[in-house]
Amino acid sequence: MLALSIKLILAHFIGDFLLQPEKWVIHKETYKHKSKFLYWHIVVHLGALILVLQADFKYWLGILILIISHYIIDLIKLHLKSVLKNRLLFGLDQLAHFIIIALVVSIYQPYQFSINSLYNPAFLLLITSLLGVTVVSSIIMRTIISKWYLKEDSNEESLENAGAYIGMLERLFVFAFIITQHWEGIGFLLAAKSVFRFGDLSKAKDRKLTEYILIGSLLSFGLAILFGIGYGFVLGLINN
Repeated sequence: MLALSIKLILAHFIGDFLLQPEKWVIHKETYKHKSKFLYWHIVVHLGALILVLQADFKYWLGILILIISHYIIDLIKLHLKSVLKNRLLFGLDQLAHFIIIALVVSIYQPYQFSINSLYNPAFLLLITSLLGVTVVSSIIMRTIISKWYLKEDSNEESLENAGAYIGMLERLFVFAFIITQHWEGIGFLLAAKSVFRFGDLSKAKDRKLTEYILIGSLLSFGLAILFGIGYGFVLGLINN
């Protein structure tokens, strides 16, 4: 199952990303189903599938399903271009392709899946920890830091909610480093953050801003470390 999945995903990456020039995309968006590059795109996908599957005839049904579904999904995407935002449309498009890939894999190698596996304590622990290190930690930090407000660190000149997303990604990285036993990665992450924050610390009222950033950083890293260590400890109890 894993080998077939990797091959189909590789073919998708080759066709949808590696061998699809920007001018093809623009031409497709302009002329939609009349664009010659839409059909060239499908031919490229067919070639990629044949290549990675080593022209094995036993996969002919899967190849047919993938090619026809890819054409239909891309056609729908082109016609929804003026209705949905690019990010949402891109996400839905890729999700649809991966669902079809998963269905094709199941034709040849049926999944052994049970709904009860979603209620496995280890899986529930992982979901709980991920929510804790992202959403819950953000609320905790916002509550603690709310007693201070610095105009220098306001969002007036920054991307909307950028700070919250950066914090979540930062804690996810720290969490991943801990559960995979790569503690040294936290040091590199902290160093990288310090370099990028150097510009902020050169502003006026450096001391207040430095203290504000330091409190936020220590809280963020501390919560991530707490959830990471807690995850490892509880997982050990579950496995024992």
